[in-house]
Amino acid sequence: MRKIVDVREARASLRAAKRAGLPLKAWARAHGIDGRSLNAWRINLNRTGSEQRPTATPRLVELVPTPTTASTSLYAVRIGDAVVELGDDFREEALVRIVRALRAC
Repeated sequence: MRKIVDVREARASLRAAKRAGLPLKAWARAHGIDGRSLNAWRINLNRTGSEQRPTATPRLVELVPTPTTASTSLYAVRIGDAVVELGDDFREEALVRIVRALRAC
């Protein structure tokens, strides 16, 4: 029994099996194809949705970056060998969580 080699062959085999009205395993055996290979292609094609045609025409959407506030100062907090760098815009709660995590190490 041979394996299905590419997506084109997989699609053609799946269509032929459906037209024949046979279970995949029986159709594959009758055509010298490894049924597990054909079934794996069926699962993968269904999972990726590549058996379905797109319903809408793709369109381009412009993504524009939003300006961020630049930090004017940079602070380095050293705890043992660890260094945490923070700007003026840091949140105190975040620093507390970071320090607790570092202490646990």
